[in-house]
Amino acid sequence: MAWRSYELDRRAQKLVLDAKQRDPDSLNQAYKMRMTTAYGLERFWGEHLRLQGHHGTQAKATFWRETWTALVEIMRQAGITVPNDQVQPNNTTSIRNMAQRLWSLSLDDQRVTLAVLTQLCDAIVWWTQRYK
Repeated sequence: MAWRSYELDRRAQKLVLDAKQRDPDSLNQAYKMRMTTAYGLERFWGEHLRLQGHHGTQAKATFWRETWTALVEIMRQAGITVPNDQVQPNNTTSIRNMAQRLWSLSLDDQRVTLAVLTQLCDAIVWWTQRYK
């Protein structure tokens, strides 16, 4: 088996540059993302919904959402399917279903995905410090 990087650093740089271009103030979310990884996948995923519901926070919500989507793609390449449903903040049923799908991942898949998310967020914080 050969080592594979999954280009976490490159993906993190792209996420940060895209966020900076959309709204430089949204870069503050990088630190919040990293802190949130300690609370698990469901809380990380759900944060974009909270931000979508507030005036003036769409760029921040987009940063969170794009980071989640990048994680899903990285995990797909690693052979782990992570749910990525399009959910509206006012649709409680779809939120409940997505949360259930996340909790249904095997414990091993949850742990690996959370470890990758943590590394991705560490790289995002590093790039944020360079471009802020």
